[in-house]
Amino acid sequence: MKVSFNELQGLSRKAFIAIGFDEGDANDAADMVAWMEAHGLDGIAALRKGLDFLQNEDKSQSPKLIYQDADLCVVDAENKTVLGHASLAIELGYAKCRARGLSVTKIRHCHNRMLIVGYLSRIARRGMSVTAFWRNSHEPLTEILVSFKSGEAEPEICMYGLPSTPDDTEPNNGITLVMVNHVDLLPNLKPDAPANDLILQNRAAMLDWHERSLVDGIEVDPELWERLKQLATKMLVEASEDSRQGAGAGTNDND
Repeated sequence: MKVSFNELQGLSRKAFIAIGFDEGDANDAADMVAWMEAHGLDGIAALRKGLDFLQNEDKSQSPKLIYQDADLCVVDAENKTVLGHASLAIELGYAKCRARGLSVTKIRHCHNRMLIVGYLSRIARRGMSVTAFWRNSHEPLTEILVSFKSGEAEPEICMYGLPSTPDDTEPNNGITLVMVNHVDLLPNLKPDAPANDLILQNRAAMLDWHERSLVDGIEVDPELWERLKQLATKMLVEASEDSRQGAGAGTNDND
């Protein structure tokens, strides 16, 4: 089935609120899913994959700041999704870069890492170059580089397989972010890998996908759409019950 960008964004927002996101994080998460899907980066697939996990994780616990100095910060997401748990670390890195010209941010123990690309688009549009790097620990071992230039909403994305597994490789579920104020400090990053082992998603392809999604709509799995609608309905029912409980005269003069 086809839906519009606004429909996907709006229903996702209601669903995120229903599973415990506060309103600000729900807005951010819905924006990220819709942005990723509209640019051909499988935001819906990532949401489908992580939805059960999202419903069961503790939303009340914020990411933990492990270390920081003037140029570096290390944040532990404590095995939660980047949706709702990456924005604080990204904003901290952004503030350090504004003050120092360059910053490095490491987010440890996080899931749905590809969805961070939508957050980083915001940073680039605010006049900062940013590159994200992470390694997928499954076989074959792959590494992903996402590079935004200052002022550009779409990145270049490289994913490539390592020819052999390093002896010291350990399970990896973190992300490293490098932000710079200087446009040319981080050029387009092209790994040394055989041509048939390299997946490149460039800005032109993402812009074309985005334009087509605005005209033709976004393809959504009907089963997932129905699940999001059920979650959104739960939110509306709970809100109505809270309203009824709060209606009428109070039990004391201060109500």
